Amino acid sequence: MSTGLARAALRAHPAAFAGTAVVALFAATVVSASTTVLTATSSGDISPSARHTLTTNGVGDIAAVLLIGSVYMSIFVVVATMGTAVAQQHRELALVRAIGARPRQVRRAVVLQALTASVPAALIGCALGGALLAPFWFRGMTDHGLIPASVPCRFSWLALPVCLGVAVVTSALAALLTSVRFSLLRPARALAEAAAGRRRLGVLRAPLGVLAIAGASFLAVLLSRQAPDEANSGAFLVLLLFCAGAGLLGPRLVGPAAALVSVPLGLLGPGARLATRNVRSQPRRFAAAVLPLVLVVGFGLTKIALRTTAQHVTGSAGSPGDVWLDYLGTGLYAGFAAIASANTLVMISLERRRDLALLRVVGSQRRQIRAMAFWEAVVVAGTALLIGTVIALATLAPILNTAFGSPLPYVPWAVAASIALGTVALTATSTGVPVQVGMRGRAIAVVQG
Repeated sequence: MSTGLARAALRAHPAAFAGTAVVALFAATVVSASTTVLTATSSGDISPSARHTLTTNGVGDIAAVLLIGSVYMSIFVVVATMGTAVAQQHRELALVRAIGARPRQVRRAVVLQALTASVPAALIGCALGGALLAPFWFRGMTDHGLIPASVPCRFSWLALPVCLGVAVVTSALAALLTSVRFSLLRPARALAEAAAGRRRLGVLRAPLGVLAIAGASFLAVLLSRQAPDEANSGAFLVLLLFCAGAGLLGPRLVGPAAALVSVPLGLLGPGARLATRNVRSQPRRFAAAVLPLVLVVGFGLTKIALRTTAQHVTGSAGSPGDVWLDYLGTGLYAGFAAIASANTLVMISLERRRDLALLRVVGSQRRQIRAMAFWEAVVVAGTALLIGTVIALATLAPILNTAFGSPLPYVPWAVAASIALGTVALTATSTGVPVQVGMRGRAIAVVQG
């Protein structure tokens, strides 16, 4: 029965699991490249002089950090994407529970769906990472003097089990976590929740979120009293804790932040007002799209502001190799989060096809619906920018205070505007395109269907 449920869900919600596959593909590509670089630079065939250069530049540590960061991001974005994919099936899962399906059959079906989407994507991503991303990354490190030219870049078959392990564990765990509670509900309550949505956070989720943010705040204060090098080393952990806390408390943060962002937008017409109400009334749904964007903004601003502030104060942002590598890692993390957010927004927009048709039936014009979708994207982007900026400032404060005597970063206006416009463009495209597709055909036929 579980296999049949999995097949039916994949046929009914292809976009949802296409998104999971895309996230798994990107994750496997980065993990494969990180593993390949790590094994290539730790091979026993490297000469003593080349080994000394690699050790001096900390290449092995850099590759290990990027690999760990890639695995962390894989877990984060796969959980977010799978959460939305499973939420779209709540009505179907409640119905099969009502006709006698057992909780373990429902959970098994969801896990099978996740594995069906992620395992083939992980195999392709492993090949892409070894054949394309790893040589590019390796060549860049060689050009910037981090790796001696005598060290070859060889694909490591160790990347295959690592990629498969990450794909299987993260997708299966994400599917299990997002389905276990709903599968244990009584059928009648499951149907009611599928129709109205869930408002409250889980019993453990809220305390864990508060604990993560409190831990990040405590660590940030502690780092402000340390030497600059120690503060810089601990900043990544502070950033991860803040992001984890924001992810756990997502709906509770997104609602107030969206309300703050939407205050000026409410003056821009009925489309903007309707959009702000949609986002504020459904914080759990839109939190799944906002949180990956928070990662983009938080990671991006933290890494960029460290370099631009150093350049502004001291005249040097660091060695060209370190700057290049820092921005490469930031780009990879931003790519993770941007793909996850775009997938989630596409899934949310496609899921609302019937709602959009109903708006057209009662007299709304296509341009009004497109305007509403655009303003929704602006609210989502503005919310992510607000939360991500707060996280970046809280992370940067101890580092900048110990290094330069001031907790405030220096970010050129062109850089800040590029981040803001890029975030809006991503959300507007990911929302507008599926909304435009969803308005094809006769509205009354969609409503009746």
